[in-house]
Amino acid sequence: MTIADMLAPGDVLLDLRVADKRRLIDELARRAAAWAAVEPAVLAEALGAREALGSTGMGSGIAIPHARLPTVARPRGLFARLRPAVDFDAVDGERVDLVFLLLLPAPAQAEHLNALALVARKLRDEEVRAELRRVRAADQLFAVLARDGWG
Repeated sequence: MTIADMLAPGDVLLDLRVADKRRLIDELARRAAAWAAVEPAVLAEALGAREALGSTGMGSGIAIPHARLPTVARPRGLFARLRPAVDFDAVDGERVDLVFLLLLPAPAQAEHLNALALVARKLRDEEVRAELRRVRAADQLFAVLARDGWG
């Protein structure tokens, strides 16, 4: 499995503006609800329930909010670069500007568990983060995320 298996070029948002974490979750849920085959409020609730267990803000300005849904057949993602960054209750206390929403099938299978690890490895790479923050177009964001050799 690769990032390109989970993320379509049209599922990359450049310089998304939201006021806070709650509005970010709501906006991501609104944009992903159609292909997740659920109402935006249902998806936002699932994401919020996961966040209640502990923030998915991993540090270094990245967050990977995720949820398991019975309506999702395979791991699927939505990536957003935020401008400006928002407080996400990240483990390091830093604001978040790189967000990869990951929706996974329920029940969990080994391949699905690997999807989260793959995204985390990719976004933990300092070079990848720097390039994601530097590029100027959504298609360039997708190219960085989909590039083999990282993650």
